Amino acid sequence: FVVSQDERLRCWGSNGYGQVGDTLSGLRPTPIGVFGLTSGVASVVTGGLHTCALTQQGGVKCWGNNKYGQLGDDSVIDRVIPTDVVGLTSGVMDLAAADGGFHTCAVTDSGAVKCWGDNEQGQLGDGSSAVRLTPVDVVGLSSGVVSVTMGDEHSCALTTVGGVKCWGDNGDGQLGAGSGDDSWTPVDVDGLESGVVALEAGKNHTCAIASDGLMKCWGKNFYGQIGIGNNSDRTRTVNVLGIGEPVDDFTAGARHSCALTSDGGVKCWGSNWSGELGDGTLITRGYPADVLGLESGVTLINSGGQHTCALLENEQVKCWGRNTESQLGDNTNFLRTAPVHVLDLGTALETVQTGPLHTGGITSGGGVGCWGANTFGQVGDGLIPWYNTPQVVLGMPTQGLTANYIVGQIGSHVYYTGWNLAPDDPVASFVNNH
Repeated sequence: FVVSQDERLRCWGSNGYGQVGDTLSGLRPTPIGVFGLTSGVASVVTGGLHTCALTQQGGVKCWGNNKYGQLGDDSVIDRVIPTDVVGLTSGVMDLAAADGGFHTCAVTDSGAVKCWGDNEQGQLGDGSSAVRLTPVDVVGLSSGVVSVTMGDEHSCALTTVGGVKCWGDNGDGQLGAGSGDDSWTPVDVDGLESGVVALEAGKNHTCAIASDGLMKCWGKNFYGQIGIGNNSDRTRTVNVLGIGEPVDDFTAGARHSCALTSDGGVKCWGSNWSGELGDGTLITRGYPADVLGLESGVTLINSGGQHTCALLENEQVKCWGRNTESQLGDNTNFLRTAPVHVLDLGTALETVQTGPLHTGGITSGGGVGCWGANTFGQVGDGLIPWYNTPQVVLGMPTQGLTANYIVGQIGSHVYYTGWNLAPDDPVASFVNNH
Protein backbone atom coordinates (compact mmCIF):
# COMPACT_ATOMS: atom_id res chain seq x y z
CA PHE A 1 0.00 0.00 0.00
CA VAL A 2 1.15 3.51 -0.81
CA VAL A 3 -0.17 6.81 0.50
CA SER A 4 1.14 9.71 -1.57
CA GLN A 5 1.74 13.23 -0.28
CA ASP A 6 -1.58 14.29 -1.77
CA GLU A 7 -3.23 11.59 0.40
CA ARG A 8 -4.05 9.27 -2.49
CA LEU A 9 -4.16 5.56 -1.70
CA ARG A 10 -2.95 2.93 -4.19
CA CYS A 11 -2.64 -0.82 -3.65
CA TRP A 12 -1.29 -3.92 -5.37
CA GLY A 13 -0.75 -7.64 -4.74
CA SER A 14 -3.04 -10.42 -3.56
CA ASN A 15 -6.70 -9.52 -3.98
CA GLY A 16 -8.65 -12.73 -3.46
CA TYR A 17 -11.10 -11.00 -1.12
CA GLY A 18 -11.10 -7.59 -2.75
CA GLN A 19 -8.63 -6.18 -0.24
CA VAL A 20 -6.99 -4.05 -2.96
CA GLY A 21 -10.24 -2.13 -3.17
CA ASP A 22 -10.56 -1.47 -6.91
CA THR A 23 -14.09 -2.95 -7.30
CA LEU A 24 -12.81 -6.37 -8.44
CA SER A 25 -11.24 -9.45 -6.91
CA GLY A 26 -8.18 -11.20 -8.30
CA LEU A 27 -4.46 -10.55 -8.19
CA ARG A 28 -3.20 -7.02 -8.84
CA PRO A 29 0.46 -7.03 -9.86
CA THR A 30 0.72 -3.24 -10.28
CA PRO A 31 -0.48 -0.23 -8.25
CA ILE A 32 -4.21 0.31 -8.45
CA GLY A 33 -6.16 3.32 -7.26
CA VAL A 34 -8.46 2.36 -4.40
CA PHE A 35 -12.03 3.12 -5.40
CA GLY A 36 -13.30 6.29 -3.74
CA LEU A 37 -9.99 7.05 -1.99
CA THR A 38 -8.23 9.17 -4.58
CA SER A 39 -7.46 11.78 -1.89
CA GLY A 40 -7.76 12.50 1.80
CA VAL A 41 -6.17 9.33 3.22
CA ALA A 42 -4.25 9.76 6.48
CA SER A 43 -3.12 6.19 7.15
CA VAL A 44 -3.78 2.56 6.25
CA VAL A 45 -3.71 -0.65 8.32
CA THR A 46 -3.88 -4.26 7.16
CA GLY A 47 -5.44 -7.25 8.87
CA GLY A 48 -5.24 -10.90 7.95
CA LEU A 49 -7.31 -10.53 4.76
CA HIS A 50 -8.78 -7.05 5.06
CA THR A 51 -7.69 -3.43 4.86
CA CYS A 52 -8.87 -0.23 6.53
CA ALA A 53 -8.10 3.42 5.87
CA LEU A 54 -8.29 6.41 8.21
CA THR A 55 -9.25 9.54 6.31
CA GLN A 56 -8.09 13.09 6.97
CA GLN A 57 -11.62 13.80 8.24
CA GLY A 58 -11.29 11.07 10.87
CA GLY A 59 -13.55 8.55 9.16
CA VAL A 60 -12.84 4.82 8.78
CA LYS A 61 -13.44 2.77 5.63
CA CYS A 62 -12.66 -0.96 5.29
CA TRP A 63 -12.68 -3.57 2.50
CA GLY A 64 -11.75 -7.17 1.79
CA ASN A 65 -12.65 -10.32 3.73
CA ASN A 66 -15.54 -9.90 6.17
CA LYS A 67 -16.09 -13.40 7.54
CA TYR A 68 -16.05 -12.16 11.14
CA GLY A 69 -17.47 -8.70 10.56
CA GLN A 70 -14.02 -7.10 10.64
CA LEU A 71 -15.13 -4.49 8.08
CA GLY A 72 -17.58 -3.06 10.61
CA ASP A 73 -20.40 -2.47 8.10
CA ASP A 74 -23.01 -4.61 9.92
CA SER A 75 -22.62 -7.56 7.54
CA VAL A 76 -20.44 -10.59 6.83
CA ILE A 77 -20.30 -9.78 3.11
CA ASP A 78 -16.86 -9.39 1.55
CA ARG A 79 -16.37 -5.95 0.00
CA VAL A 80 -14.17 -5.17 -3.01
CA ILE A 81 -14.47 -1.41 -2.51
CA PRO A 82 -14.17 0.65 0.69
CA THR A 83 -17.25 0.73 2.87
CA ASP A 84 -17.93 3.02 5.82
CA VAL A 85 -17.56 1.55 9.28
CA VAL A 86 -20.89 2.06 11.02
CA GLY A 87 -20.75 5.02 13.39
CA LEU A 88 -17.17 5.99 12.52
CA THR A 89 -17.52 8.40 9.62
CA SER A 90 -15.61 11.05 11.62
CA GLY A 91 -13.87 11.61 14.93
CA VAL A 92 -11.21 8.84 14.79
CA MET A 93 -7.55 9.64 15.51
CA ASP A 94 -5.90 6.19 15.56
CA LEU A 95 -6.58 2.86 13.89
CA ALA A 96 -5.17 -0.67 14.19
CA ALA A 97 -5.91 -4.10 12.72
CA ALA A 98 -4.77 -7.55 13.77
CA ASP A 99 -2.02 -8.33 11.25
CA GLY A 100 -2.63 -12.08 11.35
CA GLY A 101 -6.15 -11.94 12.70
CA PHE A 102 -9.65 -10.70 12.05
CA HIS A 103 -10.47 -7.79 14.32
CA THR A 104 -10.07 -4.02 14.10
CA CYS A 105 -9.98 -1.22 16.69
CA ALA A 106 -10.13 2.57 16.60
CA VAL A 107 -9.38 5.36 19.05
CA THR A 108 -11.74 8.33 18.85
CA ASP A 109 -10.68 11.94 19.29
CA SER A 110 -12.20 11.79 22.78
CA GLY A 111 -9.80 8.96 23.68
CA ALA A 112 -12.37 6.15 23.61
CA VAL A 113 -11.63 2.71 22.10
CA LYS A 114 -14.08 0.87 19.87
CA CYS A 115 -13.49 -2.57 18.30
CA TRP A 116 -15.25 -4.95 15.92
CA GLY A 117 -14.84 -8.35 14.23
CA ASP A 118 -13.67 -11.69 15.61
CA ASN A 119 -14.04 -11.99 19.37
CA GLU A 120 -13.46 -15.66 20.18
CA GLN A 121 -10.85 -14.82 22.82
CA GLY A 122 -12.49 -11.61 24.03
CA GLN A 123 -10.11 -9.46 21.97
CA LEU A 124 -12.79 -6.82 21.38
CA GLY A 125 -12.86 -6.01 25.10
CA ASP A 126 -16.63 -5.66 25.42
CA GLY A 127 -16.99 -8.36 28.09
CA SER A 128 -18.14 -11.09 25.71
CA SER A 129 -16.85 -13.55 23.14
CA ALA A 130 -19.50 -12.66 20.56
CA VAL A 131 -18.55 -11.65 17.03
CA ARG A 132 -19.40 -7.97 16.47
CA LEU A 133 -20.36 -6.68 13.03
CA THR A 134 -20.22 -3.03 14.12
CA PRO A 135 -17.98 -1.18 16.58
CA VAL A 136 -18.57 -1.79 20.28
CA ASP A 137 -17.17 0.13 23.22
CA VAL A 138 -14.21 -1.41 25.02
CA VAL A 139 -15.22 -1.66 28.68
CA GLY A 140 -13.58 1.00 30.84
CA LEU A 141 -11.88 2.79 27.96
CA SER A 142 -14.33 5.58 27.20
CA SER A 143 -11.56 8.21 27.40
CA GLY A 144 -7.85 8.69 28.02
CA VAL A 145 -6.38 6.44 25.27
CA VAL A 146 -3.88 7.65 22.65
CA SER A 147 -3.19 4.48 20.61
CA VAL A 148 -3.95 0.78 20.23
CA THR A 149 -1.94 -2.21 19.03
CA MET A 150 -2.87 -5.83 18.37
CA GLY A 151 -1.50 -9.32 18.32
CA ASP A 152 -3.32 -12.20 16.68
CA GLU A 153 -5.96 -12.48 19.39
CA HIS A 154 -5.10 -9.87 21.98
CA SER A 155 -5.23 -6.08 22.03
CA CYS A 156 -3.48 -3.39 24.07
CA ALA A 157 -4.01 0.34 24.62
CA LEU A 158 -1.60 3.10 25.59
CA THR A 159 -3.18 5.75 27.81
CA THR A 160 -2.52 9.46 28.02
CA VAL A 161 -0.56 8.99 31.26
CA GLY A 162 1.60 6.29 29.66
CA GLY A 163 -0.22 3.34 31.17
CA VAL A 164 -0.85 0.07 29.32
CA LYS A 165 -4.01 -2.03 29.41
CA CYS A 166 -4.51 -5.30 27.49
CA TRP A 167 -7.33 -7.77 26.86
CA GLY A 168 -8.11 -10.97 24.97
CA ASP A 169 -6.08 -14.16 24.62
CA ASN A 170 -3.53 -14.68 27.39
CA GLY A 171 -2.34 -18.23 26.74
CA ASP A 172 1.29 -17.09 26.68
CA GLY A 173 1.02 -14.29 29.22
CA GLN A 174 0.78 -11.60 26.55
CA LEU A 175 -1.63 -9.50 28.63
CA GLY A 176 1.09 -8.91 31.23
CA ALA A 177 -1.32 -9.08 34.17
CA GLY A 178 0.50 -11.73 36.18
CA SER A 179 -1.59 -14.73 35.18
CA GLY A 180 -2.36 -16.91 32.18
CA ASP A 181 -6.08 -16.21 32.26
CA ASP A 182 -7.83 -14.69 29.26
CA SER A 183 -9.66 -11.44 29.94
CA TRP A 184 -12.66 -10.18 28.01
CA THR A 185 -12.16 -6.67 29.41
CA PRO A 186 -8.99 -4.55 29.77
CA VAL A 187 -6.60 -5.31 32.61
CA ASP A 188 -3.64 -3.25 33.76
CA VAL A 189 -0.24 -4.48 32.64
CA ASP A 190 1.60 -5.08 35.89
CA GLY A 191 4.09 -2.30 36.58
CA LEU A 192 3.11 -0.19 33.57
CA GLU A 193 0.53 2.15 35.04
CA SER A 194 2.41 5.19 33.68
CA GLY A 195 5.56 6.30 31.88
CA VAL A 196 5.28 4.31 28.63
CA VAL A 197 5.98 6.18 25.37
CA ALA A 198 5.75 3.37 22.76
CA LEU A 199 3.90 0.08 22.57
CA GLU A 200 3.83 -2.77 20.06
CA ALA A 201 2.22 -6.20 20.14
CA GLY A 202 3.77 -9.16 18.40
CA LYS A 203 1.94 -12.36 17.55
CA ASN A 204 1.92 -13.61 21.15
CA HIS A 205 4.15 -11.16 23.00
CA THR A 206 4.12 -7.45 23.69
CA CYS A 207 6.84 -4.85 24.29
CA ALA A 208 6.98 -1.25 25.48
CA ILE A 209 9.49 1.57 25.81
CA ALA A 210 9.44 3.61 29.02
CA SER A 211 10.16 7.34 29.10
CA ASP A 212 13.68 6.61 30.35
CA GLY A 213 14.39 4.49 27.26
CA LEU A 214 14.15 1.18 29.10
CA MET A 215 12.57 -1.61 27.04
CA LYS A 216 10.20 -4.05 28.69
CA CYS A 217 8.53 -7.16 27.22
CA TRP A 218 6.18 -9.93 28.29
CA GLY A 219 4.39 -12.96 26.89
CA LYS A 220 5.64 -15.81 24.71
CA ASN A 221 9.38 -16.39 24.98
CA PHE A 222 9.98 -19.81 23.44
CA TYR A 223 12.71 -18.41 21.20
CA GLY A 224 14.04 -15.88 23.69
CA GLN A 225 12.23 -13.05 21.93
CA ILE A 226 11.58 -11.05 25.11
CA GLY A 227 15.32 -10.82 25.78
CA ILE A 228 15.84 -12.13 29.31
CA GLY A 229 18.40 -14.86 28.68
CA ASN A 230 16.08 -17.87 28.73
CA ASN A 231 12.99 -19.22 26.95
CA SER A 232 10.44 -19.03 29.78
CA ASP A 233 7.19 -17.22 29.03
CA ARG A 234 6.48 -14.23 31.28
CA THR A 235 3.08 -13.12 32.53
CA ARG A 236 4.52 -9.88 33.95
CA THR A 237 6.77 -7.26 32.39
CA VAL A 238 10.49 -7.90 32.45
CA ASN A 239 13.35 -5.65 31.44
CA VAL A 240 15.14 -6.61 28.26
CA LEU A 241 18.67 -7.34 29.43
CA GLY A 242 22.00 -6.21 28.04
CA ILE A 243 20.99 -3.39 25.70
CA GLY A 244 23.12 -0.93 27.64
CA GLU A 245 21.73 2.28 26.09
CA PRO A 246 18.27 3.86 26.02
CA VAL A 247 16.01 2.50 23.26
CA ASP A 248 14.57 4.93 20.71
CA ASP A 249 12.61 2.40 18.65
CA PHE A 250 12.02 -1.34 18.34
CA THR A 251 10.58 -3.90 15.97
CA ALA A 252 9.40 -7.49 16.25
CA GLY A 253 9.72 -10.26 13.69
CA ALA A 254 8.05 -13.65 13.78
CA ARG A 255 10.39 -15.07 16.43
CA HIS A 256 12.92 -12.30 17.09
CA SER A 257 13.07 -8.70 18.26
CA CYS A 258 15.41 -5.78 17.53
CA ALA A 259 16.05 -2.46 19.24
CA LEU A 260 17.42 0.82 17.89
CA THR A 261 19.44 2.49 20.62
CA SER A 262 19.81 6.21 21.24
CA ASP A 263 23.31 6.17 19.72
CA GLY A 264 22.00 4.72 16.44
CA GLY A 265 23.10 1.14 17.05
CA VAL A 266 21.02 -2.01 16.45
CA LYS A 267 20.78 -5.03 18.74
CA CYS A 268 18.66 -8.15 18.10
CA TRP A 269 17.68 -11.28 20.03
CA GLY A 270 15.52 -14.40 19.74
CA SER A 271 15.40 -16.96 16.96
CA ASN A 272 18.37 -16.94 14.60
CA TRP A 273 17.66 -19.90 12.33
CA SER A 274 18.00 -17.73 9.24
CA GLY A 275 20.58 -15.26 10.51
CA GLU A 276 17.88 -12.75 11.44
CA LEU A 277 19.89 -11.44 14.40
CA GLY A 278 22.66 -10.20 12.11
CA ASP A 279 25.46 -11.13 14.52
CA GLY A 280 27.38 -13.32 12.07
CA THR A 281 26.05 -16.62 13.45
CA LEU A 282 23.03 -18.91 13.38
CA ILE A 283 22.93 -19.13 17.16
CA THR A 284 19.64 -18.26 18.87
CA ARG A 285 20.18 -15.55 21.49
CA GLY A 286 18.23 -14.89 24.66
CA TYR A 287 20.12 -11.62 25.14
CA PRO A 288 20.52 -8.70 22.74
CA ALA A 289 23.49 -9.06 20.39
CA ASP A 290 25.09 -6.31 18.33
CA VAL A 291 24.24 -6.41 14.65
CA LEU A 292 27.59 -6.49 12.87
CA GLY A 293 28.63 -3.16 11.41
CA LEU A 294 25.57 -1.34 12.74
CA GLU A 295 26.87 -0.08 16.05
CA SER A 296 25.86 3.48 15.04
CA GLY A 297 24.42 5.52 12.19
CA VAL A 298 20.98 3.84 11.93
CA THR A 299 17.78 5.91 11.88
CA LEU A 300 15.07 3.26 11.41
CA ILE A 301 14.63 -0.52 11.67
CA ASN A 302 11.88 -2.81 10.44
CA SER A 303 11.53 -6.60 10.67
CA GLY A 304 9.74 -9.02 8.39
CA GLY A 305 9.09 -12.63 9.32
CA GLN A 306 12.73 -13.73 9.43
CA HIS A 307 14.68 -10.78 8.08
CA THR A 308 15.38 -7.23 9.19
CA CYS A 309 16.37 -4.05 7.37
CA ALA A 310 17.92 -0.84 8.62
CA LEU A 311 17.80 2.64 7.12
CA LEU A 312 21.11 4.46 7.59
CA GLU A 313 21.83 8.14 8.11
CA ASN A 314 23.05 8.33 4.50
CA GLU A 315 19.59 7.05 3.38
CA GLN A 316 20.97 3.74 2.18
CA VAL A 317 19.64 0.37 3.35
CA LYS A 318 21.20 -2.78 4.78
CA CYS A 319 19.35 -6.05 5.35
CA TRP A 320 20.09 -9.45 6.89
CA GLY A 321 18.46 -12.81 7.62
CA ARG A 322 16.32 -15.06 5.45
CA ASN A 323 16.82 -14.50 1.74
CA THR A 324 15.14 -17.45 0.00
CA GLU A 325 13.01 -15.02 -2.00
CA SER A 326 15.79 -12.44 -2.43
CA GLN A 327 14.12 -10.16 0.10
CA LEU A 328 17.50 -8.78 1.16
CA GLY A 329 18.00 -7.15 -2.25
CA ASP A 330 21.66 -8.16 -2.64
CA ASN A 331 21.23 -10.01 -5.95
CA THR A 332 21.37 -13.45 -4.29
CA ASN A 333 19.04 -15.83 -2.52
CA PHE A 334 21.52 -16.87 0.18
CA LEU A 335 20.68 -16.19 3.83
CA ARG A 336 22.91 -13.53 5.37
CA THR A 337 24.04 -13.66 8.99
CA ALA A 338 25.35 -10.08 8.79
CA PRO A 339 23.98 -6.95 7.07
CA VAL A 340 24.47 -6.57 3.31
CA HIS A 341 23.86 -3.52 1.16
CA VAL A 342 20.71 -3.45 -0.89
CA LEU A 343 21.94 -3.09 -4.47
CA ASP A 344 20.84 -0.78 -7.27
CA LEU A 345 18.60 1.47 -5.23
CA GLY A 346 19.28 4.17 -7.78
CA THR A 347 18.54 6.91 -5.24
CA ALA A 348 18.49 7.44 -1.50
CA LEU A 349 15.60 6.05 0.53
CA GLU A 350 13.62 7.96 3.11
CA THR A 351 12.00 4.94 4.73
CA VAL A 352 12.03 1.15 4.51
CA GLN A 353 9.22 -1.34 5.15
CA THR A 354 9.51 -5.12 5.32
CA GLY A 355 6.93 -7.79 4.62
CA PRO A 356 7.50 -11.47 5.43
CA LEU A 357 9.09 -12.23 2.04
CA HIS A 358 9.60 -8.87 0.34
CA THR A 359 10.90 -5.40 1.12
CA GLY A 360 10.33 -1.88 -0.18
CA GLY A 361 11.33 1.71 0.32
CA ILE A 362 10.31 5.24 -0.54
CA THR A 363 12.95 7.18 -2.44
CA SER A 364 13.93 10.77 -1.81
CA GLY A 365 12.42 11.58 -5.21
CA GLY A 366 9.04 10.23 -4.13
CA GLY A 367 9.24 6.86 -5.92
CA VAL A 368 8.91 3.37 -4.53
CA GLY A 369 11.44 0.56 -5.00
CA CYS A 370 10.58 -3.02 -4.03
CA TRP A 371 12.38 -6.36 -4.12
CA GLY A 372 11.92 -9.98 -3.05
CA ALA A 373 9.10 -12.45 -3.54
CA ASN A 374 6.59 -11.37 -6.17
CA THR A 375 4.23 -14.33 -6.26
CA PHE A 376 1.22 -12.08 -5.77
CA GLY A 377 2.55 -9.02 -7.53
CA GLN A 378 3.67 -7.44 -4.27
CA VAL A 379 6.71 -5.87 -5.93
CA GLY A 380 4.23 -3.93 -8.05
CA ASP A 381 6.12 -3.71 -11.34
CA GLY A 382 3.59 -5.55 -13.51
CA LEU A 383 5.40 -8.90 -13.58
CA ILE A 384 5.42 -11.97 -11.35
CA PRO A 385 9.06 -13.16 -11.00
CA TRP A 386 11.27 -12.82 -7.95
CA TYR A 387 13.66 -9.88 -7.99
CA ASN A 388 17.12 -9.96 -6.44
CA THR A 389 17.51 -6.17 -6.56
CA PRO A 390 15.08 -3.25 -6.16
CA GLN A 391 12.72 -2.59 -9.04
CA VAL A 392 10.89 0.65 -9.76
CA VAL A 393 7.23 0.18 -8.93
CA LEU A 394 5.27 1.00 -12.05
CA GLY A 395 3.01 3.96 -11.51
CA MET A 396 5.18 5.03 -8.56
CA PRO A 397 8.15 6.34 -10.55
CA THR A 398 11.26 8.08 -9.36
CA GLN A 399 11.55 11.72 -10.25
CA GLY A 400 11.50 12.29 -14.01
CA LEU A 401 9.89 8.95 -14.91
CA THR A 402 6.26 8.54 -15.92
CA ALA A 403 4.35 5.27 -16.27
CA ASN A 404 1.32 5.53 -18.52
CA TYR A 405 0.16 2.02 -19.25
CA ILE A 406 1.01 -1.20 -17.49
CA VAL A 407 0.65 -4.85 -18.46
CA GLY A 408 1.11 -7.83 -16.13
CA GLN A 409 0.75 -11.49 -17.06
CA ILE A 410 0.34 -14.72 -15.11
CA GLY A 411 0.18 -17.70 -17.45
CA SER A 412 -2.53 -16.92 -19.96
CA HIS A 413 -4.11 -14.22 -17.81
CA VAL A 414 -3.18 -10.66 -18.69
CA TYR A 415 -3.85 -7.72 -16.39
CA TYR A 416 -4.10 -4.15 -17.65
CA THR A 417 -4.15 -0.89 -15.79
CA GLY A 418 -4.46 2.52 -17.39
CA TRP A 419 -4.00 5.02 -14.57
CA ASN A 420 -1.17 7.50 -14.51
CA LEU A 421 1.14 8.94 -11.90
CA ALA A 422 2.93 12.13 -12.80
CA PRO A 423 6.58 12.56 -11.80
CA ASP A 424 5.64 15.33 -9.38
CA ASP A 425 3.23 13.09 -7.42
CA PRO A 426 5.57 12.04 -4.59
CA VAL A 427 4.95 9.23 -2.14
CA ALA A 428 4.84 10.14 1.54
CA SER A 429 4.41 6.74 3.21
CA PHE A 430 3.37 3.16 2.59
CA VAL A 431 2.71 -0.12 4.37
CA ASN A 432 3.05 -3.66 3.08
CA ASN A 433 0.08 -6.02 2.84
CA HIS A 434 1.44 -9.11 4.47
